[in-house]
Amino acid sequence: MPPQKQIRVLIVDDSASVRQTMLSILESDPSIEVMGTASDPYVAVEKIQKEVPDVITLDIEMPRMDGLTFLERIMSQHPIPVVICSSLTETGSATALAALERGALEIITKPKLGTKQFLEESKILICDAVKSAARAGKPKKMDPPRSQAVQPKLTADAVMAPRRSSQAMLKTTEKIVSVGASTGGTEALRTYLEALPRDAPGHVIVQHMPEKFTASFAKRLDQSCEVSVKEAENGDTVLRGHVLIAPGNKHMLLKRSGARYYVEIKDGPLVCRHRPSVDVLFRSASRYAGPNAIGIIMTGMGDDGAKGMLELKEAGAYNIAQSEASCVVFGMPKEAIAKGAVHKVAHLHRLAHEVIEAAS
Repeated sequence: MPPQKQIRVLIVDDSASVRQTMLSILESDPSIEVMGTASDPYVAVEKIQKEVPDVITLDIEMPRMDGLTFLERIMSQHPIPVVICSSLTETGSATALAALERGALEIITKPKLGTKQFLEESKILICDAVKSAARAGKPKKMDPPRSQAVQPKLTADAVMAPRRSSQAMLKTTEKIVSVGASTGGTEALRTYLEALPRDAPGHVIVQHMPEKFTASFAKRLDQSCEVSVKEAENGDTVLRGHVLIAPGNKHMLLKRSGARYYVEIKDGPLVCRHRPSVDVLFRSASRYAGPNAIGIIMTGMGDDGAKGMLELKEAGAYNIAQSEASCVVFGMPKEAIAKGAVHKVAHLHRLAHEVIEAAS
């Protein structure tokens, strides 16, 4: 079997220290090769003319030309998978989200010096984001990247013990919808949520995204949707017509007190290489909502959510997976389907209809 082709990456950032740190992080993964670095988009263009990378990591605020303008030019002239590398200022969050709307595939946090655990987690998240982007660029031709033994991939057990007994009510008319998404999920969620009616069942959502971005993401969705959308806070009640999005870098669990559903926001290790983790949300929904839950697994690379979705099914929930044709990356739905955890597969534009039908 021939060796897997390395993913060639071009790093575009005006900070020399960030370029060096990114280079070290990316080249620590044997499936990734940094083909070059560029201090601004003009230097990047010169390098792209000589060799086209598989993925570009792109800063937003740079001299001579900002990252958003550069991204628009790339996407209109020679589309290349792009990962936004942001310092996470509030202004930068809005700009980076605009970049996602213009075709960028992922957002990652700029690596900075910190504890060994922080740097290790940064390495996992950055390398996985680049692999996701590469896979999305050629989703029909590329094999899943080989796993790296950087750190054990933890399960939801690390945050919430396996279900020993259900704490859900018997089946009722009130449903709770739990959703998981990753690469391509920001636009997929927008399409899905904009199609929901004002009185849709309460939603709890995990979208793999760094901290501070989820608040801006929720605000943008709130402006365009009939349902109310906000970044979840600890103790928030899950209500009909309301959507709670897990804050970046925090796990979100569904809980129940009497007939009231609410969310718990907590720290914890990366689960399935993510925080927030879809598996953690789905496990909590299986325990506390059970047959009153509807699970949705959307576009994304990897298998986060597959085990949790099976737990949902075993608890009596109804599960839907986004179709391959409508996914940017068919990794997460494919894994859930392979586990036998899905009742129905539906195109992105049919998901809202399927949920309303299932809830009624």
